[in-house]
Amino acid sequence: MDKLKKTLILAAPRGFCAGVDRAIRIVEVALEKYGAPVYVRHEIVHNKRVVGDLAAKGAVFVKELDEVPTGAPVIFSAHGVAKSVHERAADENMIALDATCPLVTKVHIEAERHEKQGHHIFLIGHAGHPEVIGTMGQVEEGSMTLIETLEDALTVEPPANAKLAFATQTTLSVDDTGQIISALQHRFPDISGPRGEDICYATTNRQQAVKELAPQTDFFLVIGAENSSNSKRLVEVARNGGAAESQLIADADALDLSILDDAQTIGLSAGASAPEVLVDEVIAKLSTRFELQIEHQNFIAENLTFKLPSLLTK
Repeated sequence: MDKLKKTLILAAPRGFCAGVDRAIRIVEVALEKYGAPVYVRHEIVHNKRVVGDLAAKGAVFVKELDEVPTGAPVIFSAHGVAKSVHERAADENMIALDATCPLVTKVHIEAERHEKQGHHIFLIGHAGHPEVIGTMGQVEEGSMTLIETLEDALTVEPPANAKLAFATQTTLSVDDTGQIISALQHRFPDISGPRGEDICYATTNRQQAVKELAPQTDFFLVIGAENSSNSKRLVEVARNGGAAESQLIADADALDLSILDDAQTIGLSAGASAPEVLVDEVIAKLSTRFELQIEHQNFIAENLTFKLPSLLTK
């Protein structure tokens, strides 16, 4: 039986960003320097394949510092942690290695600056996301209010007579966040904040690439974890951008090929914490059912890199 012919367009950029690449490298270099086990608080990035590969090399993933032996190396995930976590690690004489993405650290510094200047801060983000928990943990309780939706921005009531500022999670929808910021600036003309938003370059680039590609596709696949904010946003961007259908898949095993039978052109991207090997495996699975004509989008090239912590380079 002849295979159905499909056009597969690979979005670019896709997959690992500089912050994720740095975080994984921190775990690998720490294992080389200190030997196994090296402890990692929470998932270093939101991807089970990455976490599994690092665990096989000797990384031990824990929920809290209570599970880390005194004096042991402990790595904080790329999403960032509250100040109290750093303080606890210091009190326990742990060798603390901070894998927080530098672009998340930038938001932490902004939040601290706003607090020192007496601002009440609106943080645009998703409740319960590790990055949001970490950012809110940079300031005193009550100094920051979480804004999740446009409705929140239109109805939030800040403390009376408070000077206001805003910051954002780095992995949000560029379009949705822009609407929220506009609403806040309309309601509170004197509000302070960064120029535009804190959404990182990798999130912006991946969303723009998908937005450009989406109208050409009948079905858009995004590889990423269910708890990965930037990956879920790519699915939304594809659907809103013109793709007839879009779906998040963790890996090739999660892909039901039959859903693509009626799609002539398939788009494929991957969230910032998804390794390229997962893309290769999805392509291999697609090839078992379809005859693929593979095309490559080249939206923008990325060449940013971040330095490792000084503890690992001495």
